[in-house]
Amino acid sequence: MAAALALAERTRGRTAPNPNVGCVLVAAGRVVGRGWTQPGGRPHAEAMALAAAGPAARGGCAYVTLEPCAHVSPRGPACADLLIAAGVARVVIALRDPDPRTDGSGIARLRAAGITVVTDVAGDAARRSMVGFLTRRERSRPSVTLKLATSLDGQIALPDGSSRWITGAAARAHVHLERSRHDAILVGRGTWEADAPRLDVRLPGLSDRSPMRAVLSTRPPPSASAALPSSLIGRGNDPQGARDPLWIDSPAGIATLPADHVFVEGGAATAAAFLRADLVDRLLLYRAPILIGAGKAAIGDFGLGDLAAAHGRWRLLDARDLGTDRLEVYERTPCSPA
Repeated sequence: MAAALALAERTRGRTAPNPNVGCVLVAAGRVVGRGWTQPGGRPHAEAMALAAAGPAARGGCAYVTLEPCAHVSPRGPACADLLIAAGVARVVIALRDPDPRTDGSGIARLRAAGITVVTDVAGDAARRSMVGFLTRRERSRPSVTLKLATSLDGQIALPDGSSRWITGAAARAHVHLERSRHDAILVGRGTWEADAPRLDVRLPGLSDRSPMRAVLSTRPPPSASAALPSSLIGRGNDPQGARDPLWIDSPAGIATLPADHVFVEGGAATAAAFLRADLVDRLLLYRAPILIGAGKAAIGDFGLGDLAAAHGRWRLLDARDLGTDRLEVYERTPCSPA
């Protein structure tokens, strides 16, 4: 299952509105097929793995990170039917599919065909892997990651706004890797106009993974059409980050973005707006071993009135050194509001 989850990460941020799923087929003690959801959502992981395995799949075991779909689509057959037709003997599933068209029906169909089904294997890891798809299903919005790159004293720039560079090359490269795992990257209008950021992926071999770009602004862009809805003020970008970004007028506007994973990069007012709206699911904190003193804080006021309310909202998932910098990864605790 760990191998299937690793395969699923290959197209994270590129499969919306479908989930990024991984599948490994094992027969006669060896791996005979591997697959992962392709960009745009099709073909599905199981279809890719079965095509690679061919007749060798018969009698084997499929490890898949999400329940095989049970509905027929104009874009392809149901994966549960493909596994049955291929003659697999056993299917191990990490997570049940919340899509009402499948939700247990895929498992039931496999068992009715005489296939042994094992469920809930590495479910927590699968939920994190497909968090964008699941958040869209459960909360009708994409999953949001907030990235902060700060000094030890929580500053993101000198008083005059100079910020290149707070963190070192290794941390900046990791940010680009994170960008490649998201459908959309968002900044506030102030950052957009002051810095003219490219908001792309500049890592060798991953330049085609640049996400769509979005800007948060309560004021419409100069070229916005009055006929467009206020929640989606501007249009005009493609998945590679074309010149004109999408514009949203509030954090809640992310629900209108054609994305399941949104990467929020700044600045301080935008970070505060998303925290105030309680829309941050994951926090990346890159901290450089420097002190700035009087400067520009990473986050503005987001309405915290009680220190007790600040505790217990974030759970540390990972911590590592990136060159001389330190990365800490936090996720919203399960008890926190949605």
